[in-house]
Amino acid sequence: MENTSMTALVSAFARAYHAAHKETKIFDDPLARQLLSDEESHAIAQNMADGIAFFSPGFCGTQAEALRRIMDCHLSPTPLGRAAFAERALHTAVRCGARQYLILGAGFDTFAYRQPDWAQPLEIFELDQPAMSADKRRRLECADLPVPDNVHFLSADLSDSDWTAALTGHPAFDRRRITLCSALGLVYYLQKSAFAQLLSALAGILPQGSGIVFDYPDRGRDGVQTALAGGAGEPMQASYSYPELEALLAEHGFLIYEHLTPQEITAQYFADYNRANPEHPMSAQSGVNYCLAVRR
Repeated sequence: MENTSMTALVSAFARAYHAAHKETKIFDDPLARQLLSDEESHAIAQNMADGIAFFSPGFCGTQAEALRRIMDCHLSPTPLGRAAFAERALHTAVRCGARQYLILGAGFDTFAYRQPDWAQPLEIFELDQPAMSADKRRRLECADLPVPDNVHFLSADLSDSDWTAALTGHPAFDRRRITLCSALGLVYYLQKSAFAQLLSALAGILPQGSGIVFDYPDRGRDGVQTALAGGAGEPMQASYSYPELEALLAEHGFLIYEHLTPQEITAQYFADYNRANPEHPMSAQSGVNYCLAVRR
């Protein structure tokens, strides 16, 4: 795990745990578990359950009950909700003419390997740092998960000013085609200047009608999530108020098309699950919002 992002591992574990343990799904990712080794899954589950006192002081119960409490109340809501939001946005974008999907900081995202029929017109680009991209490909091979012909790996660091060269230089990429970008679990770890540079770079290479979908922390972000990120060696860098985010996007030619607060996320994406599990309802993480912005 030397070159592996701990937040990427935990996000994949959360999706895998939900897929394996929940009959009614907020988001179903049957492939996430295949990207994790047994050792990694066991270690994450053990560490989370052992840390129940941090999450829920005074908790009494078994290890399995402790893990369920942590996953349902603290770790699962964000990776599940944002993935559901992004893939719904992608489906809508494809119906409206999008033909490229750019996954920024792809991590262990599995959309490309379980893509539905409606995704067939897409060229899918997974962009991540070289070490992370290599690790992902190794895990896919170990899991015997074939890489579809419309999937392309790009190795680049978003902190480099010329990262777009990896995309624009790829023979499958067409700057004229409407593109949806996803940046899930990414904006947290970018300083504001870096996020502004990212938006500027995307505006410079994508045509009108292209969009970006992302989650971001607001000024009331959850202290537990912040502490977890810092403990994983990947501290959060910035947070935004809605007016601040709206102004930043507009400055770089993007208009907010859809924006969801935690209450709205819970109502739209968690309702079916909560009706099926009234004794253990789940709600979106406080202080985390979802946004879909479209280039003018």
